[in-house]
Amino acid sequence: MRLFEYQAKEAFREMGIPTPRGILIDKIDLLDSALKEIGLPCVIKSQVLRGGRGKAGLIQFVKSEEEAREKVKELLDSPHQVKKLLIEEAVNIEKEIYLSITVDPLSAKAMVIACSEGGVDIETLAVEAPEKIIKEKIDMNLGIMGYHSRNIVYQMNLAPEITKQVVQIIYQLYQVFTQYDAELAEINPLFITKDGKVIAGDGKLNIDDNMLAKHPQYERTREYFESDAEYEAALEGIPYLQFDGDISLMCAGAGLTTTVYDLINYAGGSVANYLEFGGPNYRKAVRAMELCLKNKAKVILIVTFGTIARADVMAEGIVEAIEKLKPDCPIVTCIRGTNEEEATRILKGAGLEPIFDTEIAVAKAVELTQKR
Repeated sequence: MRLFEYQAKEAFREMGIPTPRGILIDKIDLLDSALKEIGLPCVIKSQVLRGGRGKAGLIQFVKSEEEAREKVKELLDSPHQVKKLLIEEAVNIEKEIYLSITVDPLSAKAMVIACSEGGVDIETLAVEAPEKIIKEKIDMNLGIMGYHSRNIVYQMNLAPEITKQVVQIIYQLYQVFTQYDAELAEINPLFITKDGKVIAGDGKLNIDDNMLAKHPQYERTREYFESDAEYEAALEGIPYLQFDGDISLMCAGAGLTTTVYDLINYAGGSVANYLEFGGPNYRKAVRAMELCLKNKAKVILIVTFGTIARADVMAEGIVEAIEKLKPDCPIVTCIRGTNEEEATRILKGAGLEPIFDTEIAVAKAVELTQKR
């Protein structure tokens, strides 16, 4: 679960990480009182769960009340579904650095990532200048030690008084990471001010969905999701990713899905969404197809390879879903695995063409999108 910036900063402050003073508002009537407390100039930051907010114009620096009012109205009325704004004090910045903690899947350790250049896309930097990225792995059974932070900071060539503060913030960010059961805790940028202070300019905090029961203060509401389908899928316990293409995917397994996604791309098609139709969800065909139909995709492509998840049960569910929902787009099926022969019989009986080669199924789905 991704938290909003203001929530991430609340967690940061709880662990002692300095942040700019800020007030959250959800309507323009609250702006005047916020400005009286924060002062001018200030920064107006849209609370949306997406990267690149600055490039998209969702963060605005303002110098006057008139300008602030104009920008607040503009952001709340924008097509980006901005519901809340963080009115934050402007900081006199000398330098920006990058700092985050995530999980290294290969070693099963926490990994601190830092860079002396902040405010950038770390993925782009990793490709263009990987030597600038500093990494330090931490055994989570032992916890963070002093030498971990010092190993990182000493490679960044910071002034001694700044080094001490950054070492402390790395320790505090690790506390956020562990106590909030996070998959990612990120500060980008971490400001170094002209008067020698270190402040978290932005914040990201992604909590492991499996650990949300430990954090009841974060309730899954519509504002945390990009679409109604994504929100409803989360409530149903069905993994779902939203895209903006033409082919709606119902697939069993992330590995198979990744392959299908690539095949669609290579064939010149595009993906509308991915919905996990395997595992515990293989008996939820009606609900799964209902969610896929919310995308108004041109084709629904169903690709599965079931062992525990039986092919015949999935086929029965698909037929039931078609009868109940009466989709107005073609359905392409490639269902393999346990009881495959029975699945084939069921699909043929419903007038569907069983396909046994994933690449052929993908080619057919892409061809159908080009005809619609």
